[in-house]
Amino acid sequence: MVPLLLVLLLALLLFGAGFAIKILWWVAVAVLVLWLLGFVMRSTTAGGGRRGRWYRW
Repeated sequence: MVPLLLVLLLALLLFGAGFAIKILWWVAVAVLVLWLLGFVMRSTTAGGGRRGRWYRW
């Protein structure tokens, strides 16, 4: 009975990890798209002749 429970627990953990990794991939893609949009759409009128940043930090 214990080995069966361990196998089921392992399968549940692997399924959960797979789902979490898939969600993290989608989050990473969304952040990459936002970063690229910010890089492309940043303003060119900043003081000192430098290009401005689209973020504040």
